[in-house]
Amino acid sequence: MKIAYYPGCSLESTGKEYHFSNKLIAKKLGIELWEIPNWNCCGASPAHQSDLFLPIGLNARNLAIAEEEGLDVLAPCAACYNRMLAAVEAVNNDEDMRKKVNESIGRDYKGTNTAVNMVQFLHDMVGIDKISAQIQKKLSGLKVACYYGCLLVKPPALTKYDNPENPQSLDRIVEALGAEPIVWPYKTECCGGGLAISKTEVILKLSNDIFSMAVASGADCLVTACPMCQLNLELRQAATEKEYKVKYNMPVFEISELVGLSFGFSPKELGINKHFVKNDAFLKEKKLA
Repeated sequence: MKIAYYPGCSLESTGKEYHFSNKLIAKKLGIELWEIPNWNCCGASPAHQSDLFLPIGLNARNLAIAEEEGLDVLAPCAACYNRMLAAVEAVNNDEDMRKKVNESIGRDYKGTNTAVNMVQFLHDMVGIDKISAQIQKKLSGLKVACYYGCLLVKPPALTKYDNPENPQSLDRIVEALGAEPIVWPYKTECCGGGLAISKTEVILKLSNDIFSMAVASGADCLVTACPMCQLNLELRQAATEKEYKVKYNMPVFEISELVGLSFGFSPKELGINKHFVKNDAFLKEKKLA
């Protein structure tokens, strides 16, 4: 299997460990991640707040390069994925917009491909059976709160996810790895990553709500499929604990990191040692290191 791969800005900066683990598990699964040559930033939240056309053009250019190779695009960041889907939708539903986009990017983008996130890619395109066949170490005894966040599943008319309020695909992957996906009500709540600098007090409240519910539901850790959610929830965790006078010290993993641990890769190979919440003792206790 071959798929176009769009790391975006975060996977080459604050989300390097997600980049490492994605590439490691893809190689193990026999999948070629064809990184889009000369890709540009997707614009994420700032672009569409200042200019509605700009993010469509930015994402159409990346999609067009992949389309020329006959490939769909794997966008591991939920924000990139969401912006790409919006560009596909805009181009396919408005002929004038398509012409305007193509004039802007200097390519003939037809809108025949689409974007998938990491959960959809592993669950729908790779498949649970193929993942299970590579498992060397079951993640037994690990209780995981599957955190989809908002941009992965909403708006439902755009993402067409299995269930925008109670999605199950990430839970099924975690279960296949031998871990226990807990039942909890905050799996699609927003972590507020887009307000991390301008409204820090809002972030602390949202983070505390998410972690307190995860703890109350019996989780040992969270798993995400977004480098922005992962960073926001770990980076702000100490400030959240100070503000609300609690102690969580809860690791937040990317899904490819848990898959990689089950495939037998070490935490260091997967870049897990780069996390803000130190997890050496946790991984030893769970016999994952």
